[in-house]
Amino acid sequence: MFIAIARPAVEPIGPDAVAVPGSPAIHDLTPRALHARLLENAAQRRLRGVERKRADRHEDADYWLHAAPVAVRKACALREERSFAPLP
Repeated sequence: MFIAIARPAVEPIGPDAVAVPGSPAIHDLTPRALHARLLENAAQRRLRGVERKRADRHEDADYWLHAAPVAVRKACALREERSFAPLP
């Protein structure tokens, strides 16, 4: 039996090609906004690691505490790559 593959009724346009209808669009972030998001991510990972350590979940704590510097390194690399103007 042959089954024809039909094209979807809605085809996303732009950077969010896998979005489902009704989902919020993903906007391109400015380099500074992306840098801030990466640093926020690092802070959240560190806090999550401290929280896991207090709950005696040492394996989870080690993972999150080692994951935090990765986000900081990505933020530093982005800053070097985009050569931001000096912050005030």
